Amino acid sequence: MIGDRIRELREGENILLRQLAAQLDMDTALLSKMERGDRQFRKEEILELAKIFHQSEKELLTLWLADRILKSTEGEAYISEALNLALTTYQQSL
Repeated sequence: MIGDRIRELREGENILLRQLAAQLDMDTALLSKMERGDRQFRKEEILELAKIFHQSEKELLTLWLADRILKSTEGEAYISEALNLALTTYQQSL
């Protein structure tokens, strides 16, 4: 999800993977794994990517967080019920 969006932004700006990796001060292979979803981005990297691509922090952080939630619950039973309960509890706490 977030990796696909980052790749889409990078390719849309005609930036090579190695060029973006250099901007982020990371290894090209690591960034490639992040774009493929094999490794997760850190929040700080998402914030930096929002600046680089002139994108809304909210949009990219929302995709990043959704990705983290999906990966952490992958293969679990009752995911929908748990997410609904978490959302309800969160909304009541506001």
